[in-house]
Amino acid sequence: MSTANALRTILIDKLKKDELVLPTLPKIAMKVRDAVADPDSNLGDISTLIAQDAALSARLIRIANTAHYSRAVRVESLQAAVTRIGMRQIKNIVMALAMEQLFVSENELIATYLAKTWARSTDVASYAMALFSVHKKANKHTPLQVDTLSLAALLHNIGTLPILTEADGYPDVFASPEFLERAITDLHSHIGVAIVKAWNFSSDLVESTRYYAKQDYNTDEISYLDFVRLAVLLQAFNGQIANCKEQLAPFIEKGLVPDLESLSSDDFIEELSVSRATFE
Repeated sequence: MSTANALRTILIDKLKKDELVLPTLPKIAMKVRDAVADPDSNLGDISTLIAQDAALSARLIRIANTAHYSRAVRVESLQAAVTRIGMRQIKNIVMALAMEQLFVSENELIATYLAKTWARSTDVASYAMALFSVHKKANKHTPLQVDTLSLAALLHNIGTLPILTEADGYPDVFASPEFLERAITDLHSHIGVAIVKAWNFSSDLVESTRYYAKQDYNTDEISYLDFVRLAVLLQAFNGQIANCKEQLAPFIEKGLVPDLESLSSDDFIEELSVSRATFE
């Protein structure tokens, strides 16, 4: 059996036996998530929690001063940054920064793969946030929330992480990157669902992770899944809508965006730029 096939067999076997080691979110992210969900918590409580992590605090202050949040006066303190960003978005940003910490490896080759995977995830999230901004202007009463959507987008290929971690023990597999990509395509959704469930995320996020690459599954109403799919499509084509008009048609018909022109409008391009700055 080739090294490549051996890795795939081991991944499938561990997945079936529930023996695959799944990543765990840093404790600070879990604490912030629980605090945001607690109706008795306030922004001061959130600031106190985040202050326990100096690197996270510094990133949040920088994010608060990006174009998306910035006002005339720069913020210099964590309390001011948290207040400016707001509780709902704080949860989203902390989760994103916590997830980023998982995409690292001491193996240089795997670290490169992980970095590319994370960069793709954040770009998909940026597209999703920009798409939602366009959508919400015409659908002000949508029940969907941008923080949940951006998290769904970040999680869409989280299953790639354990695959690359497992591949650390099979260095020969990187001699055939096309196999590794095939293994990721075949298995990452199944593994991703296991991770999302282990992290106790909502059924909407489980649905998005499970089905975003399965075109035979659709929701009746506009869902987070739809936005993640559209964001993945645009990211894959680097926003060149002229090259994917046929694939875009179902999303326009469903009402995610009004027309093709909206995807090249100044508003969309500006929102995309602002969203990308959140993850820099």
